[in-house]
Amino acid sequence: MTHMTPTPHLVVNDAEAAIKFYEKAFGAALTAKKMAEDGKRVMHASFNLGGGGFFLNSEFPEFGEQGSKSPTRLGGVSCTLHLETPDADVAWKRALDAGATENMKLDNQFWGQRYGVLRDPFGHLWSIGGPVK
Repeated sequence: MTHMTPTPHLVVNDAEAAIKFYEKAFGAALTAKKMAEDGKRVMHASFNLGGGGFFLNSEFPEFGEQGSKSPTRLGGVSCTLHLETPDADVAWKRALDAGATENMKLDNQFWGQRYGVLRDPFGHLWSIGGPVK
């Protein structure tokens, strides 16, 4: 089997604001952005983040039940994106300063990691983990 790499693909209700947030909060580097035909929504954006990356697009409710929906439209999320970092406290503060909110307090956990969960302004959950301090 060939090598495969999973790439999260986030759907958001305000892609331009999300792009700015992910750059500021996590240091994500925007590598490509394609606008939809309406010129108002993002059809596709891609980011590099650490050794991986993720995609992002605006909601397209005109696709009905067949289209992807943002967490704000769904009323929740079905997964959490995890960021592993050498200093969870620095990454945590940066994300909070950019506008994320605390979902689970960053703390030393019983499994031997400093870990917490944030909600970004677009409803996605991000866990941040690193060595215990």
